[in-house]
Amino acid sequence: MGIYSILQVNGLKSPIWLSLMLLVAAGLSWMLLSALHLDNRRYNHSEPVKPNIILVMADDLGMETLASYGGEQYHTPNLDKLAATGMQFQNCYSTPLCTPSRVQIMTGKYNFRNYLGFGVLDPEEKTFGHALQEAGYKTCVVGKWQLYGNKRQRKLVGGRVGTLPQDAGFDTYRLWQVKDRGWRYKSPTVETFADGLETYEDGYGPDLFAAFIESFISENKDEPFFIYYPMCLVHDPFLPTPESSNFKDYQPELNVNDTTYFSDMMTYMDKQVGRIVDNLDEHGLRENTVVLFIGDNGTDRNVISKWKGKHIKGQKGYTVEAGIHVPFIVNWKGTIEPGVLNENLIDFTDFFPTLLEIAGIKDNSGKKRDGLSFYSQLLGEKSDTRDWIFCHYEPRWGNFLNKRYVQNTQWKLYEQGDFYHVASDPEETNPVPVNQLSAQQKQMKKKFQGVLSRMKR
Repeated sequence: MGIYSILQVNGLKSPIWLSLMLLVAAGLSWMLLSALHLDNRRYNHSEPVKPNIILVMADDLGMETLASYGGEQYHTPNLDKLAATGMQFQNCYSTPLCTPSRVQIMTGKYNFRNYLGFGVLDPEEKTFGHALQEAGYKTCVVGKWQLYGNKRQRKLVGGRVGTLPQDAGFDTYRLWQVKDRGWRYKSPTVETFADGLETYEDGYGPDLFAAFIESFISENKDEPFFIYYPMCLVHDPFLPTPESSNFKDYQPELNVNDTTYFSDMMTYMDKQVGRIVDNLDEHGLRENTVVLFIGDNGTDRNVISKWKGKHIKGQKGYTVEAGIHVPFIVNWKGTIEPGVLNENLIDFTDFFPTLLEIAGIKDNSGKKRDGLSFYSQLLGEKSDTRDWIFCHYEPRWGNFLNKRYVQNTQWKLYEQGDFYHVASDPEETNPVPVNQLSAQQKQMKKKFQGVLSRMKR
């Protein structure tokens, strides 16, 4: 029986009553359709939902250390699983040292455009934290900061000061070495956004960072969030972890630095990653969270690791392969095809545009940036890819030499003219003279020279 018939049966034949009842029926129908649309959007994702983003960056971790890359010495099952169920980039290159890499990844610029000095981030720079914060993301940074500058570092940059985390686009944080140093591992001194500086006598720094991440996820699980975790692990000093047999008796003030603990630190670093992923699973957030894992530069020079039947000495601080070739894994359950080995070149400027594209936003800062987004590569779609990576290395720290170079997976050209076949000479012991180059190789060198000439302030 239709609405009009029902009205007639009940004696409601007035056009006014009819109109009112039809309006009510239409309103109820609209509410029902809206509810169904909302339900469909929530459960079938027919409308875009901003994914959460977690960027984890291990400290002093070269590519040769992870089993998924051919490492044969350390136990890294959680990272190996992330690689097996996600995308592993085979040719990602950092700068050779931590601050240059961190400034580059956070701003999407090569260091000749914005690098002040070691341990310092120019407060005028806009970071990926700013961009995602402005896009409605809740932002958090935990781990190692080291971007404000200590007394010596500020003196080396002419008395300027760096950037505090709350001024770099982060809503909250728990960090080691904001302004004060202290210990980073056992009995750590860390600064938390709400509680300030505190030393945890019975604590372990990486555990405090992981706990803060868990709390942040729990508090912000219903809205998009961005977590940047520049780890303290596996940087020296090489010390016992909570799973080492002598951790309880170890006293930080003894200042032990023993590479035999590097393996324990690798295992604990890997477990930190597993802990974060497990927490995402517990909250049902894995399919809507992109997890990126990377190393900031090569492994410490005191560490020798077994890799594909060879022994690789870490070359942190130096521009050879073992100083700049770092692991990079992306896992996005349900979106990235599992087990993909991506051979394309990636450098640290590429992260800024990629994170913005993941979030569905554009960079409106008007600042010149150098990166190329690899977002489409994550989706398995056709994408522009790099023919080369560039590095301006001017650390202004230690005894490291300034160098500028361009390379791909086969060849590398330094600004002063040395040209290496890095595929066969990763330690760069034998520059190839021009008279030994084929016409094609000469053309490659000319192309690299063109890139170097364009890279100016």
